[in-house]
Amino acid sequence: MLLESLGADAAVHALFEDYAARGLVLARVAVSQRDHYLLFTAAGEVSAEASGAFWHRTPDRAGMPVAGDWVAARIAGASRVIVEAVLPRKTVFSRRAAGRCEEQQPVAANIDLVFLVCGLDGDFNLRRLERYLTLAAQAGAEAVVVLNKADLCLDIDPRVRETAAVARGTPIVPASTRTPRGLDGLRRFLAYGRTAALLGSSGVGKSAIINCLLGQERFRTSGVRAWDSRGRHTTTRGELIPLPGAGVVIDTPGMRELQLWAEPESVDRTFDEIAEILSQCRFRNCSHSGEPGCALAAAISQGMVSEERWSSYRKLLAEAKRHKELSDHILAAKTKKRVKAINRGLREFYRRKNS
Repeated sequence: MLLESLGADAAVHALFEDYAARGLVLARVAVSQRDHYLLFTAAGEVSAEASGAFWHRTPDRAGMPVAGDWVAARIAGASRVIVEAVLPRKTVFSRRAAGRCEEQQPVAANIDLVFLVCGLDGDFNLRRLERYLTLAAQAGAEAVVVLNKADLCLDIDPRVRETAAVARGTPIVPASTRTPRGLDGLRRFLAYGRTAALLGSSGVGKSAIINCLLGQERFRTSGVRAWDSRGRHTTTRGELIPLPGAGVVIDTPGMRELQLWAEPESVDRTFDEIAEILSQCRFRNCSHSGEPGCALAAAISQGMVSEERWSSYRKLLAEAKRHKELSDHILAAKTKKRVKAINRGLREFYRRKNS
């Protein structure tokens, strides 16, 4: 197998030089499932597991291999391959892991292009798309919005215009897996050695798109619920799939809950028109809630910005700021100390009041 077809360019080989000198082999992660991996090597597909030393020096789960990672592996026997290290990632698409802890959950690594797939059925949601665009901006990968199931939409032009209003210059491609040339718009973004990842909620048709690109029914697909067009998580793991002569694609599980793992700057890039308007307010500390000279209030009254988009911006920015604060352990410790002091003061206040 030619690793160059999977994206092993000069930069990847340069990162691997030290490991090659130690007798390790270069591989790319096709599947990461718990503690087991399927790797693509120059010799073909192999199953692997991480070494104990690698586990010991990796600070958290976010540093362990995911689909798309380049790794240094050791051939330990006829049927035993050990992953010793993950090469530095060029890009990584991550979300906040479910739960109360502030933990990163990488979804796909070393991607050149993100296909953000939206279904043109009852599950079409611009606010969710804004969230995906923010995470794509954080990842540093090129984004393309795919309006799938175009065959189900009687009038696609209004949907394209609505999408363009939030995509802000990001290419928009209507697509269909049920028409002969329905994926031609996607194919022009694929190329030898290039990695594309498909991201979207359950039921938008990511696996069906990959089946069409492959020309075979390799991945199981299922229908959506009739009342809300939501899917049933047919894909349960990320997987890197080579496309003959057209690089690779990474299929990802459908995400019904997509919590931000992004900096405030990524939100501003997604909502660049709002960020520009806010910079024009008369007062630098304007709260945008009725102060004189508020540029945002004027923009909303003139129809330049919708209330829905402004509300979405505020929500995502608040999430991003909270993420940044919790991710900064020093600031998080200070915040925890301050909260404890406030709670201690409240307890003392009520103790005196009731005594």
